[in-house]
Amino acid sequence: MTNKLFIGNLEYSTTKAQLAVLFSTYGTVLSAKFIVDRMTGMGKGFAFVEMETAEIAVEAMVKLDGSSFSGRSLVVKEAKPQERR
Repeated sequence: MTNKLFIGNLEYSTTKAQLAVLFSTYGTVLSAKFIVDRMTGMGKGFAFVEMETAEIAVEAMVKLDGSSFSGRSLVVKEAKPQERR
């Protein structure tokens, strides 16, 4: 298991600060990156959060997957490595 998580089904107006606060409940957040559309600057509804350790990432994933955040049910999974383009 890696310490990087994929978070899906986010409200488009979610900020990386909000994500950092949510995930910091479980441990130190090293980074939070909300993905935005290059053309419009609008959020795409998903993000990546990197936790300090894999153990903390697993705990956050188990506790937050399916939980409600901004009126939506979060999807929290282990992030897969980025594919080469």
